[in-house]
Amino acid sequence: MGELAEFGCGTGYFTETIIQKANHLVATDLSDELLEVARQRFNQNPNITFQKENCMASSFTSEKFDSVFMANLIHVVENPIKVLQECHRILKNGGMLIIVTFTNYGMNLKEKIKLGIRFLKTWGKPPQHTHAFSPEKLASLMEDSGFTIDKSKLIGYKTKALYLVGKKS
Repeated sequence: MGELAEFGCGTGYFTETIIQKANHLVATDLSDELLEVARQRFNQNPNITFQKENCMASSFTSEKFDSVFMANLIHVVENPIKVLQECHRILKNGGMLIIVTFTNYGMNLKEKIKLGIRFLKTWGKPPQHTHAFSPEKLASLMEDSGFTIDKSKLIGYKTKALYLVGKKS
């Protein structure tokens, strides 16, 4: 993955896995508190830099990264198109965008209700602008932002997630 940016790293849950695939990782989040937890978690790893960034308008130079990764982020941002356009801007030509995100697409009503209750108990009321993408809808948004879809998969048995990989055309 070469030079990798992670948008929405939170406490570093996925950072732990993706750093193994990168030469260097810039892990970002909007939350100072979450970034501090991640910094403490990885304070001995010289291949990770942590910084506060807005995934819709980052301070990164154009065509800086070989890959961008985001997990459980695009479904809760207000403007997913802006995020995808920003990813396209900061990726080198041929760079990869990897997205893993929750969805209720393909879930039955009972499982949706259970997921909603679990979300409320754990995180409270969801943002008003939460999106429930289908694989086709998220792939279409990525294509509209200049990506060619390499992989698109709905994963999970009861709780669902989307896994998409796009290449900057």
